[in-house]
Amino acid sequence: MQQRNKGRGAGRPRSAEKDAAILRATLELLASHGYTRMSLSQVAAAAQVSKSTIHLRWKTKADLVTAALEAMRMADAPAPSGDTRADLVAILEDFASTVERVRGMALIGTCLAEEAHTPELLALLRERTVLPRRALLGEVLEQARGRGEIRQDFDPEAAVSALLGPFYADYMAGRGGAPGWAGHAVDLALAGLRTPAP
Repeated sequence: MQQRNKGRGAGRPRSAEKDAAILRATLELLASHGYTRMSLSQVAAAAQVSKSTIHLRWKTKADLVTAALEAMRMADAPAPSGDTRADLVAILEDFASTVERVRGMALIGTCLAEEAHTPELLALLRERTVLPRRALLGEVLEQARGRGEIRQDFDPEAAVSALLGPFYADYMAGRGGAPGWAGHAVDLALAGLRTPAP
């Protein structure tokens, strides 16, 4: 996050404690109030900082919220193990946990609904959370291809979408949070990607 503030002039170093308090308060308010109803004033009060302190770090509410989501992404996920199935399941389970923690489906709906009026929100969400998560899944698949575990001619973007798609489809069908969904999604995708037996 400090990279986004390279242009600031020299001054007192930023407080890591304040940064953490602001991001923590943002995630808590996002979960309890939703994006539309939360405000920077509420975040400032919850983090016990001034509103100007927030603005020194993040320009807009969209900037702050997506920075908080970026900081949380994969924070609790285990390190890659080299086991293709286990690593894919871990990434998907961490994704689901993140979405559920911050009422992420409602946030996604807000991003889409407000795209015409606040395009920055969806653009930042893609840049800081969606695309990095897709890249993680893609890296695991590329490593599996390098080991000869899956076909050489597979489409990485289509495969990643196939892994993530069941989460959204199940949510819309009222089946969100079904036990073992990540494992089932991975098994289904890998079944179509495995190198054919000679």
